[in-house]
Amino acid sequence: MQLKEFGVCLGDLIQEFNFEVVYGPEGFEKVEITKTDVSRPALQLAGFFDYFDPNRIQIVGKVETTFVEQMTPEERAKCFDRLFESGIPVLIVSRNIDIFPECLAAAHKYATPVLRTNEFTSTIINAIVASLKVALAPRITLHGVLVEIYGEGVLLLGDSGVGKSETAIELVKRGHRLIADDAVEIKRVSDKTLVGTAPEVIRHFIELRGIGIVDVRRIFGVGSVKPTEKIELVINLEPWEDGKQYDRLGLDGQTTSILDITVPSLTIPVRPGRNLAVIIEVAAMNNRYKKMGYNAAKELQERMLKSFGG
Repeated sequence: MQLKEFGVCLGDLIQEFNFEVVYGPEGFEKVEITKTDVSRPALQLAGFFDYFDPNRIQIVGKVETTFVEQMTPEERAKCFDRLFESGIPVLIVSRNIDIFPECLAAAHKYATPVLRTNEFTSTIINAIVASLKVALAPRITLHGVLVEIYGEGVLLLGDSGVGKSETAIELVKRGHRLIADDAVEIKRVSDKTLVGTAPEVIRHFIELRGIGIVDVRRIFGVGSVKPTEKIELVINLEPWEDGKQYDRLGLDGQTTSILDITVPSLTIPVRPGRNLAVIIEVAAMNNRYKKMGYNAAKELQERMLKSFGG
């Protein structure tokens, strides 16, 4: 599993949030944003640059503008020159505030884009951070199938030919939704959440041995597919091995670690005659009950202990 690092082009953010481009040097749309954090450079405007990260998006609002307004033009020029000299990727001005000439002069000097929005400062900061957390999230691509079953994102893993795609088609026929087949791109969007999607080039397609490539959306309708889903259960499919001890009660509480996040997991043996789609449906429903605080295996164990104790 190879972890990739990603960036977001400033042009994509401008399009997403409909920013006004007050000043854009040549090629500014291709400026790459690599940090999810957004800063308000209040202390920097006051001249304090210790521990300042110049790679973050910088946003100024009414507070910063009011502070700078009290300076003389010479002080403002020095203040903005120091800020832009640090190499910030972009300066965004909120609330449609008028931009100081000294600010624009420094932006031209250091070829740094300046954008503007009519949103409140805190509102646009929260929106940008939420967008960047998804776009810049650590991610990996796993060989598997991701389906949504009763609202649960279930990731099917296993060796090639074990029956993952065939099981996914059966689940789709039973009313569930396909997110990805063959390659699942997984992002860690928070410390507790993994989100899976399909690479755009193979989205909605599924490969069935003996038939070939099938377009699930066209055959089963738009309700049979979904672009993304949280991963809440991992099911490892493996060929049945006679003599191997499989969990029969569900008390072990297996987990799988993906991008340093532990996800509940199961190992389901595959052999002719087993209806995998039904088994996986039950596994998904059982996982939902466990999250709600009900564990059938523990309840059975408690009943047996009471019975023997009685």
